[in-house]
Amino acid sequence: MELIRITPRLHLLDFSIGQAYLWQDERELTLIDAGWAGSADATTAAIRAAGLDPDLLRRIVLTHCHPDHVGAARELADRHGAEILAHRLDAPVIRGEAPVPEPDLLDWELPLYEHGMTVPEAPPTRVDREVEDGEELGFGDGAVVVHTPGHTPGSLAVHLPRHGVLFTGDTVAAVQGVTFGVFHVDRALAMDSMRRLAKLAPSVLCCGHGAPVTSDTAARLAAAVD
Repeated sequence: MELIRITPRLHLLDFSIGQAYLWQDERELTLIDAGWAGSADATTAAIRAAGLDPDLLRRIVLTHCHPDHVGAARELADRHGAEILAHRLDAPVIRGEAPVPEPDLLDWELPLYEHGMTVPEAPPTRVDREVEDGEELGFGDGAVVVHTPGHTPGSLAVHLPRHGVLFTGDTVAAVQGVTFGVFHVDRALAMDSMRRLAKLAPSVLCCGHGAPVTSDTAARLAAAVD
C-alpha cells in the first residue's frame, strides 16, 4: 500500500474495498476512516514511506460504522496515541454494543453486498469523542461535521470549507462517475443527505468508494443529485 497524493495536504489509502484519507496539518495528521481490520501495519508503513511520522496521528474520524471503515481504527489509535471520533448514533455499533444496521437492498445491490461482506469483521472499537452536526473537529483550518443519516443512522461527512474538501463517507460514491451510494438503511433519507452535501459545492470530493473528484466537482455532484 502507498499514500496516493491528491493535494499537498491530502492523501488516499486504497484498501480495494473501501478507502481512507490522510489529512496533514503542520504538526499533526488526521485519518478519515481507517480501513480493514488487520491493515494497521500497512497503513503505518505507507505513512512512513511518504516521509511522514505516523506518531503525529492525532485523530481518526469514522464516517460510519461499517467494517471497511472502522476495522483498523482501534489498533492505529492504540499504536499512535490518536483519539477516535464518530457520530453518537453510530458509536454504540462501533463499540460493539449494538448490531450493524441492516441495509434496505435493491435486487442489483445483492451481489455487490455479498462481495463487500468479504471484508473482515471489525473488532469492538472505542469511541473517544461522540460528535454532532456542525461540530468543529480541530483540524484542517476548521473542519466541520455534517450529519448525513440514511446510509446508517450516524453517518457523517467532514467538510473543510477553507480548502473546498468534502469527505462524504458512503452517502456518495465515485465509481463510474459521481453517484448515489449503495447499501443504505434508509434510501430516501440518504438522498436528502446527498442533496445537503451538494449544496456545499466542494472543489475536492473524497468518497468512501471510488477515485477522488478534483475537477468540475460541484457541478458533477449537483448533476448526480438531479
